[in-house]
Amino acid sequence: MEKDLDFWREKIDALDDQILELLNERARCALSVGKIKSTEGLPFHVPERETLILNRIRELNGGPLSHEAAQRIFRQIIDESLRLEEDQAESES
Repeated sequence: MEKDLDFWREKIDALDDQILELLNERARCALSVGKIKSTEGLPFHVPERETLILNRIRELNGGPLSHEAAQRIFRQIIDESLRLEEDQAESES
C-alpha cells in the first residue's frame, strides 16, 4: 500500500479541499441558526448542545485520531461557529 510522497500529499490536499468546503457549509448553517436564536432571543452558547455534539463525536470516532483529539478539533469548530453567530448578531444590531 506504500506509495510515493507526492501521491499522499496530493491526497491530503484533496481532502483539505473537501474539509474546507464542509467547514464553510457548516458555518453557513451556524449563521442560519444564529439568526433564529437572535430573532427568538435565545442564547448563542448552549453548553448542553455543545456536550451533545462532543459526546456524539466521541461515539462516532473510529480513529486513528484519539477521542480527545477529535473533541479538541470539534471544540474549535464550535467556538468559531459561535463567534460567527455573535458577530452576525452584532452587525445586525
